[in-house]
Amino acid sequence: MTYQTHTKITSYAAFLFTLAIVSLNLISVVFPAFIMTSVNPYPSDLNSFELGPLTAPLVAANVILISVGLAYYKKKLPSSIYKFINSFLNFEISKKTALIVATIILTIYIGLSVPEISINEADQWPDYQILKQGLEIWPSGESDDIYVREQNDRYVRMVLLSTSQEIFQNIKILPFIASITLVIVTYFLTVEISRKRFAGIVSMVVLLQSHTFLEFDTVAVYENFWVLFYVLSFYVIYKRWYFSSILYVLSVFTKAFVAPFLLMTIFSIYRTSISKKRKILTLISYGLAVALIGITFIVDESIYGSLLRIDYSEFVIGFSAWYNQMRSDTFLILAILPLTVGLFFTSKRGIFDADSILVMMAGILLLGPVLGLLTDFYFVLPYRYIPLMVFFAVGVGVFLSKRLAD
Repeated sequence: MTYQTHTKITSYAAFLFTLAIVSLNLISVVFPAFIMTSVNPYPSDLNSFELGPLTAPLVAANVILISVGLAYYKKKLPSSIYKFINSFLNFEISKKTALIVATIILTIYIGLSVPEISINEADQWPDYQILKQGLEIWPSGESDDIYVREQNDRYVRMVLLSTSQEIFQNIKILPFIASITLVIVTYFLTVEISRKRFAGIVSMVVLLQSHTFLEFDTVAVYENFWVLFYVLSFYVIYKRWYFSSILYVLSVFTKAFVAPFLLMTIFSIYRTSISKKRKILTLISYGLAVALIGITFIVDESIYGSLLRIDYSEFVIGFSAWYNQMRSDTFLILAILPLTVGLFFTSKRGIFDADSILVMMAGILLLGPVLGLLTDFYFVLPYRYIPLMVFFAVGVGVFLSKRLAD
C-alpha cells in the first residue's frame, strides 16, 4: 500500500468515525425523547418523534453551510461569491495586529469575568461541600466518604486549589488563571496547525462565546486545570515533545476522566507532521507515563477500580446527554456537523492535523456514553464538554487555513 493510499484511508476513517458519532449525538437535537424511549422498558407518555426546538435551525444551518461549502469546493458558486470566500480564507493579520486584538479580547473577557471571583461557591454548587471536606483533610487525611476520597485522588488539582486558597485567600483565583491560559493556548494551538494568526483569533472568539466555558471558567469545584494540562500536552507535541507526556500525567492526576484521551493523543501523534523519530520517542514517553499512572494508582489504592460496572442501556442513553447538557451552546450544536465535513476537506487539502481534530471531537463525544456504560459514580455534566468546545474552536480556526501541508 502506498503512502498516499494509506493517508487517504486514514482521512476517510477519521471522517466517517466522527460523522457517525456526531450524527448519533444530533439525534437528540431533532428527537429529544427518541433515545430515552427506545431503551426504557416501561410505558411512557413521551412522543419519541416529537421535534425539538432546534430542529428547524439545525436543518437550515446544516443544509446552507454544507451546500455552500460543497459548491465552493467544486467551484460552482457565482464568481463574486467565490472570490469573497476565497479572500476571507486567505485573509491574514500581522503579528502586531494579532497581539493587539488578542489583548483586547482577553481584557474584555477578564474584565467581565472578574466579578465572579467574589461569589461564594458554597452558594453556587452543592458539590463544593465535598471539595471543602477534601481540602480540610488534604493531603494526609482519610475519609470514609467515597466522594471525599475521590476528590483527594486528584493530587494535582488538590495541590493547586489548596495553593489558591492559602496564597490568594480565594480558591477561585488559580482556576480563573487556568481558564485565561486555556484561551491563550487555544490561540497558539490553532496558529500552529493553521499557520494563520487570524485563525487563532477566530478560535479565541469561538471559545469565549461558549456558554459552557463562561459558566465554569471561575468555578473551583469544576475547574479547568485538567483541560489546560491536556490541551497543553497536545500543543507541545509540535514544540517540545518531551513535555507532552508529563503534561498528560498532570492532567490525569487532576481528573481521571481525561485518561481515555490517551487514545486520541496516540492518533494525533501518528497524524502530525513531526518526524518519524520524534513520533517514536513521543510514543515511548507516553508508554512510560501510562506505567507511572498505573503504578501510582495501585500503590495508593485508588478507588477508581472499585467504581466499575457495565450497563449497556446507559451507554445508549449517553448519546442524549450531550444535547441535554450543551443546549445553551447553540453555535456548537448547529455547526458541528458542517465543521466535521469541512475538516474532512481540509484534510484532503493536505492539512492532516484536521484528522486529529476530528477524532478528538468524536472521542470526547463518545466518552459520555462510555462513562455511562462503565460506572454510575459519575454524571456527564456540562463542564466535561469544555475540551470539546476547545477543539471545536481550534477546528473552526483550522478550517480557515488555506495552507498545504509542509
